[in-house]
Amino acid sequence: MERLEEERYNLLEMRLEVKKAQNGDLDAFVRLLRRLDSRMYGLAKSIVKRDEDCADAMQETLFKAYKSLNTLKNPEYFTTWIFRILINECSQLLRNRKRAIVMDKLPEPKEVLAPYGGDHQRIDIQEAVDRLDDAPRLVIHLFYYQDLTIKQISDILEISEGAVRSRLHRARGMLAGSLLATD
Repeated sequence: MERLEEERYNLLEMRLEVKKAQNGDLDAFVRLLRRLDSRMYGLAKSIVKRDEDCADAMQETLFKAYKSLNTLKNPEYFTTWIFRILINECSQLLRNRKRAIVMDKLPEPKEVLAPYGGDHQRIDIQEAVDRLDDAPRLVIHLFYYQDLTIKQISDILEISEGAVRSRLHRARGMLAGSLLATD
């Protein structure tokens, strides 16, 4: 019950901040972004993988969001709206990356596993998630790492809730198979 009240308070507070930002309050826009920056970075990283691409996608997202903030009709959808912009920017970066000609491929550095048992499992799960194709990796990230609901994911990805559930189910199956294969 306490968490529900906290979420309602946060939603009201966010609505007020969005309205202030829409009325030209740059500080309100910055406060909104500070609440979401780590979640946005995590989402971008799960899609584009490279830190420099994450920075580019986030910078372009913030620019586009600020420029078109007045087009957001429902302030309570700010998070969904900005995540959608970020996903589009990441997708654009990936499309551009595929068109780029790679001059020389450097080998990826090997990841060292942490010495503690619990950390091994966490790293294995993250590696398994990273190996998923784009669509299942994205729904896993939004659902488990961003704690978004099926409805919110549906809105962000512009697909039906059934499609989100289906992708989550398939992704969980792929993860289970991948993790069982490594044991």
